[in-house]
Amino acid sequence: MNKNDKIFVAGHTGLIGTALVARLKAEGYDNIITRASSELDLTDQALVEKFFLAERPAYVFLLAAKVGGITANREKPAGFIYPNLMIECNVLNSAWKVDVKKLFYLSCSIIYPKECEQPMKEEYLLTGKPEPTSMAHTIAKIAGTVLCQSYNKQYNTNFICGVAANVYGTNDDFDPANGHVIPGLLTKMHNAKVNNEPSITAWGTGKPERDFVYVDDVADACIFLMNNYMSSEIINIGSGTGVSIGELSNLICEVVGYKGKIVWDTTKPDGAMKKMLDSTKLNSLGWQPKTVLRQGLEKTYRWWREIYLK
Repeated sequence: MNKNDKIFVAGHTGLIGTALVARLKAEGYDNIITRASSELDLTDQALVEKFFLAERPAYVFLLAAKVGGITANREKPAGFIYPNLMIECNVLNSAWKVDVKKLFYLSCSIIYPKECEQPMKEEYLLTGKPEPTSMAHTIAKIAGTVLCQSYNKQYNTNFICGVAANVYGTNDDFDPANGHVIPGLLTKMHNAKVNNEPSITAWGTGKPERDFVYVDDVADACIFLMNNYMSSEIINIGSGTGVSIGELSNLICEVVGYKGKIVWDTTKPDGAMKKMLDSTKLNSLGWQPKTVLRQGLEKTYRWWREIYLK
């Protein structure tokens, strides 16, 4: 990308989109196009086509997506599969119609099978059944990946697909009921600390192991891949290290300063017992994450206090 190229960031107000826009600006890209959902409904095909025909961006980062935690995925699956499918179809098809130079689509590690050899390599996609607790969301994200590959094959487009590990950091959803594990636990533990509660309840057994990558590192990887990757094959974006949910919870306790006990509700699902990404392909291109987990948690908690405790 050249510094003056017109770049459309779809999903600029989200967790990764916010970090990406900040990183692009910091690196001197000054022709960034954004639209809030109130201005452009990406699930509306006619509106998306009209936008692309008017703006004709040279590059597109497709980060927009409907996301949520285990509870939301289990209870409201239609709320994940429909909007995600519509967003992917509309943006990719419109990008092809206006001859976008390159599009980067960000998927997530849920696209890999539940029972998958670890760490998960790119070639393991579609070798088994998805995790049932997030089936609808998973199918939609896989569809986005196949859409990119299909347009590349049939129309010779340049659509690439990154697969991120569990992303966390500033601008996340910190709702304990609907957010992901890190923001949910951080909020819950802070509130328990303030209210002098002797314990907090967390889902599952604490045994599952996950790969958490800080949002600024993901934003950096998105730009790196846009500038350096030219393949239809998916490419993983992970931290390179894993941590159990129990270990993560103890670490968040330390960062927040909560001294109480963690009670594990084993009636709630764990999800897949281990989900680690193999990022060898990305690392071999010259990219490495910069933020270790504790440092990222401290940054996230500091930001949360500045925003939510005003």
